[in-house]
Order: sequence, then C-alpha cells, then structure tokens
Amino acid sequence: MTEQQRHRFERGTDGPKVIVAGLDGSDSSLRAAAYAAGLARRQNALLALVYVQPLMPAGAALGVGVPLADTAEEIAQDLMAEVRTAAERAKGTFEVRWEFHTFRGDPYNGLVAAADELKADAVVVGASESAGHRFIGSVALRLVKAGRWPVTVVP
Repeated sequence: MTEQQRHRFERGTDGPKVIVAGLDGSDSSLRAAAYAAGLARRQNALLALVYVQPLMPAGAALGVGVPLADTAEEIAQDLMAEVRTAAERAKGTFEVRWEFHTFRGDPYNGLVAAADELKADAVVVGASESAGHRFIGSVALRLVKAGRWPVTVVP
C-alpha cells in the first residue's frame, strides 16, 4: 500500500458512530451530555456517557480517605439515575442509544482511556468551571491539544 493510499481522505462517510461525553455532575457537563445526545440522535450514533472516578489518595490504602471512594461511587450512581430519568422522559419524543461507563483516574487520562477503549469518533465535554484551569489548562484544552478525535467543548 502506498503512502497516498494510507492517508487518503474518505468523502461521504456516515459520521460518528460512537460519541463519548464526559459527565461529572457539573452544569456544563450536563449541557455537554444533552448536546451530545442530540448529536447522537441526529447521527444515529451510540452515546457513551463517561464518568471518571478520581483515584483514591495514597492514604486510602491504609484506610484513610475511603469516604472519597464511597463518594465517587455515590456520584456515579446518582449520575446514572439522572441519565435514566432523562432517557425515560425523552422516550417517545426521540430515541438515543446510550451507555454509561465509569473509569478511574484523573479526568483527562480517564476520558482518553474511555475514548480509546470505546473507539470514539468524537468527544464532547463541558467547559471547565474552575478558575484555576486558566493557568494549568483544562481537561477540554488538553483533549483538543491531543488531536486524536474531534472535540466539542460546550459552555
């Protein structure tokens, strides 16, 4: 296979088949999930909603900080319940194929792992609501800079 054949652009593709949306319970992540649901519906794509559970601090191995793990699991369960409720409300109006996944790690690496594992064609995330990210870079900015998928950042 020649170099030109390997990098030939394919016109008329059907669009994304898997759209990953990062979900953490913040208002911007909920807006991003809603935007991604509309995109998935229009493209007849699978919507993969991903919550990244933070890693437990080092003290958790010794029994200190375990409430963080419990809290992260509770957040995941609450998000899942909220997604199910929203899907039930929308039933009959429009249908979206969706899955809910949890990954562990920091948000950036967790979303990268999710997008790789789920073979994402696009990633949708909410804009950071933290002022500190203006200095160290947000998850959204890092995903865009990675350049591995089209990334949509929803305000």
